[in-house]
Amino acid sequence: MGKNITTYKEKEMLDIVLWILFGALAGWIASKIMKTDAQMGAVANIVVGIIGAFIGGFLVQMLTGNSVQGFNITSLIVAIIGAVILLAIVKAVSGRSVRA
Repeated sequence: MGKNITTYKEKEMLDIVLWILFGALAGWIASKIMKTDAQMGAVANIVVGIIGAFIGGFLVQMLTGNSVQGFNITSLIVAIIGAVILLAIVKAVSGRSVRA
């Protein structure tokens, strides 16, 4: 009989990897929507996606009073919306496309 024991450090590492993958996907989709994909690299997509998740989560919390948690389709959509908002702000402030 095998035991499935996950230590706190293993769970923490898995969460970090999931945040990176989730951020990369959300950032990449947002960069496609905003047509900045050609100027952005993988690291920029990850950063934009993770920051976008925070922005989107904050806006959902402010508008609905509900929090978005976990790695699911709702969280992905919220992260994409937040990332699109972030890219729009960066484009407006800089007057040009985002560069990695």
